[in-house]
Amino acid sequence: MTPRTHREVRLAARPKGPVTDDLFEIVEVPVPEPGPGQVLVRNTVMGVAAVMRTLMDEASVVPMPPYQVGEPLYGSVLGEVVAAPGTDFEPGDLVEHQLGWREYAVVDADRAHRLDPGLLPDPAAFLSQGPTAWMGVVHGAEVRPGDTVFVTGAAGGVGTLAGQIARLRGAARIIGSTGSPEKADRLIKEFGYDAVVIRGAGPIAEQLRAAAPEGIDAVFDNVGGEQLQAALALANRGARIAIVGALSSQLGGEGTPATLEIDPLSLLSRSITLRGVALYDHLDLIPEWNQRFGEGLRDGTLTFPHARLRGIGQAPRALRELTEGRHLGAVLVEL
Repeated sequence: MTPRTHREVRLAARPKGPVTDDLFEIVEVPVPEPGPGQVLVRNTVMGVAAVMRTLMDEASVVPMPPYQVGEPLYGSVLGEVVAAPGTDFEPGDLVEHQLGWREYAVVDADRAHRLDPGLLPDPAAFLSQGPTAWMGVVHGAEVRPGDTVFVTGAAGGVGTLAGQIARLRGAARIIGSTGSPEKADRLIKEFGYDAVVIRGAGPIAEQLRAAAPEGIDAVFDNVGGEQLQAALALANRGARIAIVGALSSQLGGEGTPATLEIDPLSLLSRSITLRGVALYDHLDLIPEWNQRFGEGLRDGTLTFPHARLRGIGQAPRALRELTEGRHLGAVLVEL
């Protein structure tokens, strides 16, 4: 039986720095009723991502609407259809939509994506950041057999999968970056990385040169800033560099982009390709990834590193801890 009320998480104030719990408010509101052509969904699992910190600001360069103070946040979520008048959905259907951060949601039928619950061993894996990793490795950095690959932000939901995908593409040596020796050890022991550079353990350029004495052929960049600068300096002739994220700007909380100097003549003389790639331009890759992910999870060639927090009351903590780098892999909240 559907309850009369449910909880949602609202933005209480704009951040002036890092994410803190007092920026959120959890309120109890009536469960909405669907109209014709709408679907009522009981949300079950939501994902949090670094871009959500960016959306908490009043304005950003991200092509997504910012969160509004006093309104619920939004983001990818899985759920079960409860009612769907005038649509081809049935109660019990598994769907993904963008109205997370609440326990129930009314979604226009064309905004709910029906999922095959048998495609992935764990339906929560539909919330992986694998499509971004797949896009960046395969279509952005064009990783090839024998490549030396550098993945920045390797311990996050994207990076832990990017390293695995690069290995499947035949990369000979995979180097990551992260913020702690503990995460570095896990990346090497559990997720196929050959070496890891650590923020705060000395100049990134020196660490990277030691890890890649023969240079770098492909770069999957989640971070920007000093790490991208170091990768550019060590890029071999014909290297492909994919800009997939900008965590040095997104999580800085200062509202000022982290910039770096690029020498066009150096890129030209080495025939280096530098391209920005965003998933919203490559949504057609999501079914391709889900199919490959399901196969990889079942045959053991891929894993889904993630942390799960339970209860909507843990959603603010989940985003805060993600931005603080507390977890390895994706961060999910069971609602």
